[in-house]
Amino acid sequence: QVQVVQSGGASVPAGGSLQLSCVVSGLSFDDYAMGWFRQAPGKEREGVACLNWIGQNIYYAPSVKGRFTVSRDNAKNTVSLQLTNLKTDDTGIYYCAVGLGPECGDYMSLHEYNFGNWGQGSQVTVST
Repeated sequence: QVQVVQSGGASVPAGGSLQLSCVVSGLSFDDYAMGWFRQAPGKEREGVACLNWIGQNIYYAPSVKGRFTVSRDNAKNTVSLQLTNLKTDDTGIYYCAVGLGPECGDYMSLHEYNFGNWGQGSQVTVST
């Protein structure tokens, strides 16, 4: 049984930083891309970042590029998302997701249908 367990999430002031982590078990972790999505209040879930099975090909949404950094440690079955220079628009529930294959798709955008197993979500609240 695949398990995707997230940690992190907090309330931080604008301009602050935060790290989210995700540990995956029950599958061969280094066979799959890993992605991060978020859902702001009243909005649809959107793709934030993704990296392929070995971490060489990476996608960032334009709204977070230069501020967020995604990384993975295949030895520990872990993927992390470092969030810096946070803005109030970054507020939402962040989800970690396991790709259906080794790559993230076309790297032009992220689509939920390219991901299978999901974490439980982590609340990130950025205040002024």
